[in-house]
Amino acid sequence: MLDPKHFDDLVQRLSSAMPKGIQVLQEDINKNVRASLEAGLSRLDLVTREEFDVQSAVLARTREKLAALEAQVGELERALDAGRATAD
Repeated sequence: MLDPKHFDDLVQRLSSAMPKGIQVLQEDINKNVRASLEAGLSRLDLVTREEFDVQSAVLARTREKLAALEAQVGELERALDAGRATAD
């Protein structure tokens, strides 16, 4: 989820952009805008930066393993082809 400081900043910017007459109700508006933002963002399928970094590391390790396995399969295929060539 987003950092609460980001929410506060966004709410502050939205409330300051409202007409002066409405700004009298600023505290109530801030609470309502914040609640609406949190509700809307909670419905999105978001991950934290930490979760993203962990999954990126897992993906990088998986790609390394895949590359090693592809190289190993290539070597085995070459060895198999060489064995067939000598058998013929």
